[in-house]
Order: sequence, then C-alpha cells, then structure tokens
Amino acid sequence: MPQPSVFASVALLKIHDFGRRPVVEQTRLRAQLEAVVAVTLGDLEEKDRAVLDAADGIALVVAGDPLGTLRAATRALAAGKAGLPLAIGISHGAVRQTGKGRNEGLMGDGIAVAAAIAEVAGPQKLLLTKEFRDALADARPGAEAELVGAGTHTDASLRSHELYRHDARAPVRRGRRYLAATALAVAALVGAGLAWRATYEPLGAYAGRLRVDALDTLERLRAEPPRPAPPPAARKRTR
Repeated sequence: MPQPSVFASVALLKIHDFGRRPVVEQTRLRAQLEAVVAVTLGDLEEKDRAVLDAADGIALVVAGDPLGTLRAATRALAAGKAGLPLAIGISHGAVRQTGKGRNEGLMGDGIAVAAAIAEVAGPQKLLLTKEFRDALADARPGAEAELVGAGTHTDASLRSHELYRHDARAPVRRGRRYLAATALAVAALVGAGLAWRATYEPLGAYAGRLRVDALDTLERLRAEPPRPAPPPAARKRTR
C-alpha cells in the first residue's frame, strides 16, 4: 500500500557541473558537501528532517519549518564559497516515502521541482519557488520580506515557476524607498497648496500675511516670561 504524501520544504544542494568533473574531484566535493551539511543542520529538529543522497548533491527535506530550511540553505551556501560550487533550489511540495529498509527513500513533486530549480540557479546561487515563499509567509509572517523576485522558469515538463532569491537587506531598501516616496508626496502636497494659494490669492497679499503671522509669533515669544534656569548639579566635595 503506497504511503500518503505530506507537504514539506525541500532544499536541493547541487554541485555545479558534477558529472563533468574527474572521479577524484567528485569524491572530494561530495565529502566537502557532506561536511557542510552536517554543520548547518543544528537548528533543525532531527525528527522533522531527512537528508537524501542525490546524483549530484544532497536533498534536504524538512517538515513544518520553512524558515529553518532557508537558514540551513543560506548557511550551506556561505560555507561552500571556499571551493565548493553549490547551486541551491528550494521548493515546497508533496513528498512521500518509498521502499523499505535499506531501499527506503523519499520522492515527490517537491523534490523534483527543487532539483529543476537548482539546475538553473548557477554556481553560488540560491533560488526559491513561489510555493516555498507562500509556505514561509504562512509559517513566519514577515519572513518572506527577505525574498525578492527573480523571474520565471519553465521546466522540462513545461511547467512555469515563479522564482525568488534571498536578500537579507531587501526590507531595509524597501523602507528607504518608502521614506523617499513619502517625502516626495509631502513635498508635492505642499507645493500644490502653495500653488493653489498663489492662484486664488494675490501673491503680494499672501506674502504679506505670512510676514504678519511670523511677527505675531515673535511677539508672543517675547511676551512669555523667561523660564528659570535649572539649579546647578550637586558636586561631591573633595578634600
């Protein structure tokens, strides 16, 4: 009886151009990748993750923790910069258990899509699907702000995938753009108000009234009694 499918986050860590490399280099790179994966799984519960061997890398399957999956993948990419050409694809989709005992494994659309995305990511790049972004937004609202659009990709099955890339500084840049847009809007409103006044009121009368308002304000400030100075701070006596 086939096992039921479950939805999980899948990160496919692919060694770029693995099949074109000499066997000795393949062995070295795979051992290096296994070491990188071992040190990047610390935040993931062991019962919620599975590490699978792929033909040209390693697939990390995580249930219920999209943010942990993203963090593990970004750490692996950073650790792999020293001579390990990683291309990473992350998706969120259905997976199910296959086989028994020594032949036990996982398969499903989530793994297939992650592998297809890793294929087009390129060395030292990480791409994510919209399905993963939606799962991340549901699990940790606001965390998806660090994902920015990276175009679309049509896989071998002619399915189109909306892609994203990770950028930790994206929320900061969005905030700066928002402040700039707000400042421009305020300036435009002030300018529109001045233009309206100039249209419906003679410029000389408007400027004269501004001068009168300024003089009234100055007179009020002069009429206010001066505020007493604060008492001097106590100092510790020294002999």
